Amino acid sequence: MNQPQITPELVASHGLKPDEYERILKLIGRVPSFTELGIFSAMWNEHCSYKSSRLHLRGLPTRAPWVIQGPGENAGVIDIGDGLAVVFKMESHNHPSYIEPYQGATTGVGGILRDVFTMGARPIACLNALSFGAPEHPKTRHLVGGVVAGIGGYGNSFGVPTVGGQVRFHTRYDGNILVNAMAVGLADTDKIFYAAASGVNMPIVYLGSKTGRDGIHGASMASAEFDDDSAEKRPTVQVGDPFAEKLLLEACLEIMQADCVIAIQDMGAAGLTCSAVEMGAKGDLGVDLDLDAVPTRETGMSAYEMMLSESQERMLMVLKPEKEKQAEAIFRKWGLDFAVVGYTTPSKRFVVKHGGDVMADLPIKELGDEAPLYDRPHVATPLLPVIHAREVKPPLGIPQALEKLIATPELCSKRWVWEQYDHVILGNTVQRPGGDAAVVRVQDGPKGLALTVDVTPRYCEADPYQGGMQAVAEAWRNITAVGGRPLAITDNLNFGNPERPEIMGQFVGCLKGIAEACRALDFPVVSGNVSLYNETNGRGILPTPSIGGVGLLDDFTKSATLAFKAEGEAILLVGETQGWLGQSVYLRDICSREEGAPPPVDLAAEKRNGDVVRGMIRAGTATAVHDVSDGGLLVALAEMAIAGGIGAQLLAGPESIVPHAYWFGEDQARYIVTMPVEQAGLVLAKMKGAGVPCVRIGTTGGDAIAIAGQSAVPVRALAAAFESWFPDYMGGKAF
Repeated sequence: MNQPQITPELVASHGLKPDEYERILKLIGRVPSFTELGIFSAMWNEHCSYKSSRLHLRGLPTRAPWVIQGPGENAGVIDIGDGLAVVFKMESHNHPSYIEPYQGATTGVGGILRDVFTMGARPIACLNALSFGAPEHPKTRHLVGGVVAGIGGYGNSFGVPTVGGQVRFHTRYDGNILVNAMAVGLADTDKIFYAAASGVNMPIVYLGSKTGRDGIHGASMASAEFDDDSAEKRPTVQVGDPFAEKLLLEACLEIMQADCVIAIQDMGAAGLTCSAVEMGAKGDLGVDLDLDAVPTRETGMSAYEMMLSESQERMLMVLKPEKEKQAEAIFRKWGLDFAVVGYTTPSKRFVVKHGGDVMADLPIKELGDEAPLYDRPHVATPLLPVIHAREVKPPLGIPQALEKLIATPELCSKRWVWEQYDHVILGNTVQRPGGDAAVVRVQDGPKGLALTVDVTPRYCEADPYQGGMQAVAEAWRNITAVGGRPLAITDNLNFGNPERPEIMGQFVGCLKGIAEACRALDFPVVSGNVSLYNETNGRGILPTPSIGGVGLLDDFTKSATLAFKAEGEAILLVGETQGWLGQSVYLRDICSREEGAPPPVDLAAEKRNGDVVRGMIRAGTATAVHDVSDGGLLVALAEMAIAGGIGAQLLAGPESIVPHAYWFGEDQARYIVTMPVEQAGLVLAKMKGAGVPCVRIGTTGGDAIAIAGQSAVPVRALAAAFESWFPDYMGGKAF
């Protein structure tokens, strides 16, 4: 095949800037071949090299006594005792999902599942965080339908429950939706598998599905802004096959069990290039690849195409030579391709051959280590003024505002979404979607895992530092609210163009907030993903650092739920209420004012209040628990009433706080807890002694939410409003 001439235009089309190309020339001492240019473009793009973010990611806390593996591997690993480990990670498939929503979402799920079982873990749960444009945008309904169908289509077919997540709408995602997928798996602590190759002349084996032309330049496309021609990038979107992935899972776990594997890496972003380079570089070894041995499903594929293909359901392994035949027999049994495509070498060179010719010969360590590292200029986001509640005139009464809020896209039930996912397959789902956090039983119990994904992008835009802290604190609260002890997080940092100082400032600010919250809450970061250039025609998304949290319950049968359990129980509010309206859903959706500083986060209060609530759950004192977040206190109470089918008789708020701010303010570090009336006095006394703000705000009972001095709102009417928005919207109703 004739290789194209390397021109400035060709270099630019590969996403490499002139100074980066000069760096390549200096590194290898010659003009690269076309295949080598493709390899550099894959390894040095933002998606694979983290060239704009590496500098700042170093500030995240990543260690704790229970952390087995932090960032730098396919997924993070934590110890949960009894010889078991939890393996988990979250990644984005944003750009592909906007271009081709079904396949973009399916391959996002498939990719994150591979990251988990590559480590030797069997996946037990998936979650996701989805951000769509304004409901009235002409593309939004189509994108929602495609993405949800794709997530369900892959997860359901593969056989792993999708147990939780987030769905939001905002006009800033009109041209660039976010699809963040998280997977969680279980492994034995002494059987974790890593990517670093070891030993010279060890066989490098290609496993799984055949290589095609789908997904070529997928990683580079994910590192670029969109424009009006984004639909033309459809060929860069990969195509997934969940049934092939299920076979790959079983075959991989079987050869791991048979002790055949030295190192393993899934072929994700940049496919064969990234997986081979990472395995060799991490082991201080060279890699020789013979592409003539690579199984292909299309004829006439070039070395360039094979190295950059992102065809799905593929793995690369370094096998113990004496186990090669046994491993091949296992893969053939599962109907999957198995081919020795190369060997490890002592040269520390990455050599790629095709048709008897050397198509690439590059220094393997420098491919990763010498990738550009930028300390990009950044400016702090200007602080916004505090919104004083008395200056906000309520356009609606409290009951009317509640009825409207509970039916908004932000706060309505997302049942339409999660009912399309199989959330009970495998039989271990204890708490399904719709609560504060999912709870999944660990094997036969008694332990359980609490799982959640959280972020409030409007807070992050208004004040990145506070928004970053709040995202972590919210995940910590949601795990706490079901009775879990928060252990670690994975993150998915979604931002706009880092070459714009104000966007880079958002990234730096959010990361500082995340780091501080993780340190204060003993909640380390063990894995993650950075997704930048989420812009279309220069308009960036809201900064969206999704936080995936994992917590442990010693006894899953003692997990708490948010539903009111019985009439006549005391309702307590834990945490301090000031009536903070800045950046609240009430201010935006009722008062049409998207402005002001977000609520401040007091990490000491978060820890103190959460520890106390978790203690009540463990002791069996609390009958229902719900954290207070979007929409404030009254929305949280309404969600509890709807879930339990029981109303509440509520006291009027304190005179020191204007009513609409008391009921709809979004002050942090708060929980609603119910308990038998006879226990409330003792609990209040204990709280006072512990310095934890706590007041009784009412009693469960009746068929309505009734605030003293206000008209009552029937729970049935609230439930109808809560449940109707999503199916009405997806059914074609105009908004």
